[in-house]
Amino acid sequence: MKKIVIAIDGYSACGKSSTAKAVALNLGYAYLDSGAMYRAVTLYFHEHFVNLENPVSIRKALENIHINFIYNPKTGKNETFLNGLNVEEEIRKMYISDKVSEVSTIADVRYTLVTIQKKLGKAKGVVMDGRDIGTTVFPDAELKIFMEADLELRAYRRQQELLASGYAVDIDEIIENLKKRDLIDTTRKESPLTKAEDAYVINSSYLSFDEQVERVIELATSKMVNIENVKV
Repeated sequence: MKKIVIAIDGYSACGKSSTAKAVALNLGYAYLDSGAMYRAVTLYFHEHFVNLENPVSIRKALENIHINFIYNPKTGKNETFLNGLNVEEEIRKMYISDKVSEVSTIADVRYTLVTIQKKLGKAKGVVMDGRDIGTTVFPDAELKIFMEADLELRAYRRQQELLASGYAVDIDEIIENLKKRDLIDTTRKESPLTKAEDAYVINSSYLSFDEQVERVIELATSKMVNIENVKV
């Protein structure tokens, strides 16, 4: 069956990444974590004291950043590597979450990463999640999903993720972080978070994880079948 591109957009902590990973595994597709790419850039900027108001410093820094994903058989996951170092755990910490939306508004950062993402998706058979995947990165994706959920539930899920990694963070701090990120993501000048006109909306507030994944797989299968029928 012909492979397609699946673009999953939505707000932070709606389950985009977990759902995308599971869908990719089920379909035998490649999973591309665009959020991890922006987090890795944020980490590099933080560690190298890059001035976010200085375009020259930003462009120079971007020239020195290499991001790739390597499968870890012990965890069963693709992990993020920044210039040869595994940064998967570090980029998930709150100090990165507090800065990543600000970094993602920078035009040079978005241009650089979107260019990489477009190249990775040319071969099809890809699932990518983020904020502008269906609108900017893959506007011709065969399947576009937009995920949303209630703010308090999103905060609780993020808190549980952090606890699982050994970090206890107050729920109110997480709620404020999500509100801040939502505002920045939806109002930024470069590729703001918005639902593509042809995207299917999935509200994950009261869906189990398996139900979320099953819904996306059903939609993907339907799209692939329709493409095969058109070919015939």
